[in-house]
Amino acid sequence: MPQPVTASGTREVPSERRRVWEALAVLAPYCAVCDVSYVVAGRGAPGRGTRFACVPGRLGDGAEPPAGAPQGEIVEWVPRERVTTRLRLTPETWTTTIELADAGPGATRVTITVSHEPRSDGRLTRRVAQRLMRGGVREMVQRTVDGELDRLPAHVGQLPTA
Repeated sequence: MPQPVTASGTREVPSERRRVWEALAVLAPYCAVCDVSYVVAGRGAPGRGTRFACVPGRLGDGAEPPAGAPQGEIVEWVPRERVTTRLRLTPETWTTTIELADAGPGATRVTITVSHEPRSDGRLTRRVAQRLMRGGVREMVQRTVDGELDRLPAHVGQLPTA
């Protein structure tokens, strides 16, 4: 079984933890910062076990995700502290953990950890290819973390002012 490639990073955001949680952990139907639509299965408040589809671009209200859209699930949910999602694509699985902590009055420390794991079919050639690509995957995962951290202010900024 191939080992996941993991990267992590931390930034402070000049906003209260409640607001940062709302901006990052609550699956809005559309995120303009990422240009991604989320279609959540079922009704009610999100939490552990909530399933969703992730679709590039904006879907119309009530639209169903296209066949083959990446499927995700919230695998850990500790309100205002930590959320972990797992997104399954055909050749890979991405796991993202967002951890929040107070960083002083009106500030939040955000730690984002991303893991990438290829989905193995057990063939030797696939294992060899994975070893050769591991360095490139490590760089891609770190760029993903860095990009998410860079977009933190925009995520918080798209929330209505309180």
